[in-house]
Amino acid sequence: MPSLVLAHTRYQLLEQLRVPIGLLAGSLFPAISMLAFVVPFAGRDPRAATAATGSMMLFGAMSSALIGLALSVAQDREQPWNTYVRTLPAGPFPRFAGRILSTLAVMLVSVVPVLLVAALLTEATITPGRLALGLAALVAGCVPFMLIGLFLGFLLTFKAALAVSQIVFFPVAILGGLLLPPQTLPGFVEAVSPYVPSRGAAELIWAATSGVTPGPVPLVMLAVWTAGAAAAAAWAYRRDEGRRFT
Repeated sequence: MPSLVLAHTRYQLLEQLRVPIGLLAGSLFPAISMLAFVVPFAGRDPRAATAATGSMMLFGAMSSALIGLALSVAQDREQPWNTYVRTLPAGPFPRFAGRILSTLAVMLVSVVPVLLVAALLTEATITPGRLALGLAALVAGCVPFMLIGLFLGFLLTFKAALAVSQIVFFPVAILGGLLLPPQTLPGFVEAVSPYVPSRGAAELIWAATSGVTPGPVPLVMLAVWTAGAAAAAAWAYRRDEGRRFT
């Protein structure tokens, strides 16, 4: 089984590398946002720069997790090869595991330009231990977004998934306080912010990298969103399986 998981992971990574524009966009857009918004306005404040770096890391990883996974799953469903693979006796686990591992690899690559900008052009400071803890928090915080990406990918066609995943991604990122600090958001946005999964994920990363005490409501809602997204992804998979193979 491990060899099958590694084979599917390698296959998914090769698919990503053959069309590298998606990987480049997911990596460079958060770094460009850092250059435009963080470096000139918060770059000289170590605490603010560190928190903003965590937000931009999550912004890039969310894009890979939600949009990237939704598109790759939807696109695979339209290929004859995927239909054949799903009939093999190994079951769905190796494909799921390979897809998740390849997405995690892309997520971690997407944060590298952000970290370089933070290290070279801001006063952000972090210890190696807190950086490792921040990356672990990033992976944990992106679980619901990977599940939402799976849900959209199994439910929609490729063109529909392209539009819907972007429509979902940007409002959730804004409401979570990733592009602007939550305290600077309009009142109604600040009221909604603790209930979106991006805010809970951001709180995890801020706590890991800056030592900020996370709010209980965002963390509870992150767990609720994770459970709900898992149920929705499982339902969408069973629905697609039933329509194609029964």
